[in-house]
Parts: sequence; structure tokens; C-alpha cells
Amino acid sequence: MAEFSLNFLDNIWDLYRDLGDKTYRHGKYQAFRINDPKSRDIHKAGVRDRLVHHAIHRILYPYFDRKFIFDSYSCRLKKGTHRAINRFHGFARKVSRNNTRTIRVLKGDIRKFFASIDHRILKNILAKYIADEDTLWLLAQVIDSFTSPTPTPQSASSADTSPRAEEEDIAIGLPLGNLTSQLFVNVYLNELDQFVKRNIKVKYYARYCDDFVIVHEDKNYLENIIPEISEFLGDRLKLSLNPEKVFIKTFSSGVDFLGWVNFPRHRVLRNSTERRMLKNIKRKSAPEVIASYLGLLSHGNTHNLSAKVRKKSL
Repeated sequence: MAEFSLNFLDNIWDLYRDLGDKTYRHGKYQAFRINDPKSRDIHKAGVRDRLVHHAIHRILYPYFDRKFIFDSYSCRLKKGTHRAINRFHGFARKVSRNNTRTIRVLKGDIRKFFASIDHRILKNILAKYIADEDTLWLLAQVIDSFTSPTPTPQSASSADTSPRAEEEDIAIGLPLGNLTSQLFVNVYLNELDQFVKRNIKVKYYARYCDDFVIVHEDKNYLENIIPEISEFLGDRLKLSLNPEKVFIKTFSSGVDFLGWVNFPRHRVLRNSTERRMLKNIKRKSAPEVIASYLGLLSHGNTHNLSAKVRKKSL
């Protein structure tokens, strides 16, 4: 940032000129790994490219946001995790008629989502909405600037190898660090959202990134739509459901969704999240850290846990 700012006007002019005459080429990424708690590989673009990402997002987000279904909640204004969870509880109350009937929840998860997005399919989807060739050219520069690394035989088991990575001349994957990736994944999975709502005609469906829930009172109904969703993902988007994270449960038994275990009349923090939080507080109990955790806990039924957090801060 400091280096770019030293010659800010010259750098901005050079970027403007490269975009105008289509000589712009996306730079390389800086890769690093975070563990919070799952290990994730982050790829950070340079300052020059991040300016392009923000410009793209500023123009295209308002347009695409109007195309998305109401119950898509990831990386959208006023559509965060708490809104998604509250909407999920609202679905459950309606289907169960204020918790007077047993209902079931289909919880789904897409396997290796960011690493499996097909560049060609994504660009074709964007072309359905965008007629301007210059814009499509620029989006292609950003999309094709990154490809998910193929695991080596020595370092990855067959279970870890993406089926898309084994195909020749297929570019897949989006970097977790790009602002544009947040928009692209919603554009990509909007295809699934529209299929679920328009073709299968599911009424009580909500998605947050690659996690989705469907609420219904009939277990057989939910079992029957899993193959339909799986087939659509495979045929149209070259994605697959994660078999270890797809399940149907009664709502009364507790449904783990977006970090909270949700029940008809309350929600509690996931056990692993609680343990990690208390461990972090033990290591660092600054006032701002405590305030942050108490803010998180205020969204659930966590009276005893909140008291424990306050006690540890003393």
C-alpha cells in the first residue's frame, strides 16, 4: 500500500490506460494459510488488482443483488449469518405451526466449493446477464488469474483430490481472498437457488455460501429431492454434495447451521466453537476481545456461557 501510494496518480493513470486498451493483466497472488478453526488457503492479490476488484464489485453488486432470491444470505448487504439463522427459525415456526408439529430439516453442504468452481461455466453464466464484451473480458481476466492447485499424489489421498482437477484443460477454483470471489460464488450458486425454487418449487429454502437448509414436515419429500439437487449440481455446475455433511434431522433434535445448534425454542453455540472461544480468552482477555465474544453470544441462549466469559475477564 505504501509503495503504491508513493506514485499514486501515476499508478492510477497506468491502470486506467491498461484497462482502456485491454493490456491489463492480473498479477500474482500472495498465498498464506489461516486456521480458524479449519485450515484455509488464502490468496491475496496486489494493491493494483484489488482496486480493480473493488471497482468491479461496486458496479456489478447492485445489479446482481436484484437477481438473487431473497433467501440467499452470504456476502450481501443486510444478509448476514444472524439474518439467515432467524429466517431458518421463521421457516421452522411456520411449518411446525408454532412448534406443534414435528418437522424435519435437510441440511446440505457442497464439497470443496471454492476449489471446484468451473471457470468456463462461471463465464457462461455471467454472459447470460452481461452483454458488454469489454466487461466480460475484464471479468475473464480476474477469473482466469487463479486456478486451484492440483494435489500431488504424495500429499493427497484420493478422497482429497477434486474430480474436476483430474480433467485436462479445465480451469477451476476461485481465490478466497478476492472481493470479486464473494460476488462470483453467489452468481454461480444462484443457478442452484433458482432451480430449487422454480423447478423443484421448494418453499422453505435458505442458503449461506455453500450451506443450505430446507424445512419440510415430510421426511420422504426431503429424501426424494436430494438426488434432484445432486444431479443438477453435477450436470450444470460440476459440483457435488459432501456426503458427510448432508443429513435429515428432526428440528427438535437440534440442527447445526452457521455455528449454532438450533432447536425449536432456543439455540446454543456449537461445542467446538465454545471450547475454542474459552481457549482464546484464556490466552488473551483484552476488553475488546471479551466485548466481541459477548456480542456473538447475545444472538443465542447463552446466559451461563456469557457469565463464564465475564468471569474469565476479571
